[in-house]
Amino acid sequence: MFYVTYLSEIIQTAALGECLRFITDGMLGKLTRWLRMLGHDVVYARDMEDLEILDLAKGEQRCLLTRDSELCRRAKNHNIEVLFVDGENDVDRLASVSRRAGLDLEVDPEVSRCPVCNGEIQSVEKNSVLDELLPTTVASYERFWRCVQCGKVFWQGTHWTRIIQTFSEAKTRSR
Repeated sequence: MFYVTYLSEIIQTAALGECLRFITDGMLGKLTRWLRMLGHDVVYARDMEDLEILDLAKGEQRCLLTRDSELCRRAKNHNIEVLFVDGENDVDRLASVSRRAGLDLEVDPEVSRCPVCNGEIQSVEKNSVLDELLPTTVASYERFWRCVQCGKVFWQGTHWTRIIQTFSEAKTRSR
């Protein structure tokens, strides 16, 4: 089984609480979204060929996260930081990456990135997004964020409990 290569710099960066830079292969779309919510800069290489993924990882100094053992081997041969992601489900995969790369699994919307496009999100005034929300959302929530890249608006709605539960489960499994 392949695991980690050249992760010392990533672990040092994580220990400082800084944003990490990853590239994930096409098998890790949900993990991509979870890592972005934690504030990490993650390129999702859904439609890229292996050589393109390797070139981008090397050129942008990103750690490759993959479930493809052959891609992992090729990354190691090209001296690219790589982590083979194991786990049977999303929570296990998140826990595995957290444990082996030293990631903190606490979500802070002030540093989160857009789970859809990877853009930075910024806190916005409620009155600036009123015309984009359902009346029930406007009546129920006070804090909102907008992606500066795609414009999507976020809030801590009823789904927030499930998000926190996922991170909590992953945190427990990462020990």
